[in-house]
Amino acid sequence: MSDRSTNPEPTIETQGETEIPLGSNERALTGWQKQLFFWACALYTAFHIFTLNVIPLETWTFRILHIAGGLFIGFALTSARTLDRDAPAAPTGMLQWLLMLASTALMLWALGALGYIAYLLQVDGMSSTQLPPWLAQQFGYTLFASVAVATLAGWFLRSPDNRVHWPDWILGFGALMVGTYIILALTRWQLAAGTPFAGAQELWISAAGVLLILELTRRIAGLALVIITAIFLVYSFVGPWLPGFLEHRGYSFTRFFTYLYTDSGILGPTTAVSSTYIILFITFAAFLQVSRVGDYFVNFAFAVAGWARGGPAKVSIFASGLMGMINGTSAGNVVATGSLTIPLMRKVGYPAKSAGAIEATASTGGQLVPPIMGAGAFIMAEITGIPYVEIIAAAILPAALYFLSVYFMVDNEAAKMGMRGLPRAQLPGLGRMLRQVYLFIPILVLIFTLFQGYSVIRAGTVAMISAVVVSWLTPEAMGIRRILRALEMGGRMVIPLVAVCACAGIIVGVISLTGVGTRFSSMLLGVADASMLLAMFFAMCISIMLGMGMPTTAAYAVAASVVAPGLQQLGVEPLIAHFFVFYYAVISAITPPVALAAYAAAGIAGTDPLRTSVTAFKIGLAAFIVPFMFFYSPAMLGEGTWTEIARVGVTASVGIFLLAAAVQGWLFGHVSWLLRGVLLAGAISMIYGGIYSDLAGIAVGAVLMAWQYRFASRQPLVPSQGG
Repeated sequence: MSDRSTNPEPTIETQGETEIPLGSNERALTGWQKQLFFWACALYTAFHIFTLNVIPLETWTFRILHIAGGLFIGFALTSARTLDRDAPAAPTGMLQWLLMLASTALMLWALGALGYIAYLLQVDGMSSTQLPPWLAQQFGYTLFASVAVATLAGWFLRSPDNRVHWPDWILGFGALMVGTYIILALTRWQLAAGTPFAGAQELWISAAGVLLILELTRRIAGLALVIITAIFLVYSFVGPWLPGFLEHRGYSFTRFFTYLYTDSGILGPTTAVSSTYIILFITFAAFLQVSRVGDYFVNFAFAVAGWARGGPAKVSIFASGLMGMINGTSAGNVVATGSLTIPLMRKVGYPAKSAGAIEATASTGGQLVPPIMGAGAFIMAEITGIPYVEIIAAAILPAALYFLSVYFMVDNEAAKMGMRGLPRAQLPGLGRMLRQVYLFIPILVLIFTLFQGYSVIRAGTVAMISAVVVSWLTPEAMGIRRILRALEMGGRMVIPLVAVCACAGIIVGVISLTGVGTRFSSMLLGVADASMLLAMFFAMCISIMLGMGMPTTAAYAVAASVVAPGLQQLGVEPLIAHFFVFYYAVISAITPPVALAAYAAAGIAGTDPLRTSVTAFKIGLAAFIVPFMFFYSPAMLGEGTWTEIARVGVTASVGIFLLAAAVQGWLFGHVSWLLRGVLLAGAISMIYGGIYSDLAGIAVGAVLMAWQYRFASRQPLVPSQGG
């Protein structure tokens, strides 16, 4: 039974900005460094918006600046190790002095060489192909050595909490110098990288860039993605000794590392998306937060559903789904909205693991919601060439089914446990929320401009401007200071995705160079000869494994490089193949054992991460079935007549309702294990999508519902309205 207080309590409304933290090693900078990196983040974001809308840059130059700037800011804001906030300042020992002097001397030598290179290219007018090899090699050697020493120093030396540690200054400036050299020598780099013409200078510079990307990814996203990347890196060199479809001829260090720093790797599709669509819509989300328009979404959800049984959980479904489509990471959305919804779910009676799991599942589902889909829709359009409008139209019904399944799961659990909602006195007034419905204008502007044929960049920018204009109708009007704050917040929020997308680009580069994706396609064809269902199941498992530990866009980009081509060779249409891969890449965030969204929610709920991830897997179970519906019933993605689409939507909804009843063990009352098995069979029959299977599922569902309603011993339902 819920815990209801008889004493008046304050109205539940969101208060203030919710900034997504970078992790337990994020620094709390003070003094001039705080101001410096406030402006660095704001200018980093403003540079992207200005370049995308006003004066476009050459593609490689823009992406290199995007990565270099993101790495510089990322190293400043994070420590190499978890920070001990209460530890006293450590004295500077002899080892630290030696490492600092060695790394600084090497960096200064590299800086001098880079300065001379810039002089020759810009003042003397020398072509980058005419640079003296010894000069570029000295720059490459010393830069890589300095970065390597600083990386090791960061691992072993305690970092201060309130200022940038000296190894991180070295790493940040190292990232800027890698980017500067490539831009200065761009003509030579584009001609030589990844070919036999690449020399030692290109090798050491690209190796330094790869090391910097891996180190920042480790700090921000943890070891999971770094380990997966390391496996691919090792695979590139041990291929000649591997059996079967994994075998390849192997590559030299020079060709391999320089190939990674091209538009087939780090500068490829993942960075293309993070430098355009992701940073634009992350900044749009920041504008919604600073203007408090984002708070309105959450408060509106509380006003509509907070009073119902299990109300805060239903609020979480709506609010987290809405905000999750804008954020590029489900774990980040858990932190942003879960800090409010999870404690309230606990208050009305949900166990800690269920509260965390519901928030994780809803936040993850937000990545499936059009029109933004956590920026996944944009990268899908980039990879497949399918028009963006077609992609978001195809995503509507699957996203609706996902959230419908979560709603049924939540409602059944609330009914089974006898929960009530929150008292109306504690909720925002629905009348006031309806009078402020104009705060939805930025989202409506985004949708309208997209369907009017505006480019995604222009539509996102117009929506961002509309958020500023709408804020002028509220007490939280955005002036210059608030706009700068929104730009700074956008910069901070996008830094993790810059590192992770660049790291995913390394994996994409390995796949492209070694051709393992093509070999995987051949293997899928062999499996399909035995069983098409088995081949699809195998593709599902690979997509989930490749997506573990990554944000949505990076997870999809990697899985699409390996799995989607194989599905297309099986005869699956490109839209269905890529949606299949995208779905599983997204829900890897709630799939044990590496379920990032569930782990983030468990931290807020104060419960065991593994148990939370298992519960999230159960709540999101229907999502693991829906992609198979794409294959067996393309009408699920809007491919068919309106009659076919409507039939599939209705029958799949009923099937998901039966599935939720089977999983939770509750229909109109408690359901025995035998009847749960029958319900599960009926649910799968209806989800399958065929006419005869639908009829069988309807028959099973109707009989069991009548049995439950007429004969089962039912517990009295608790009134749904809190009071």
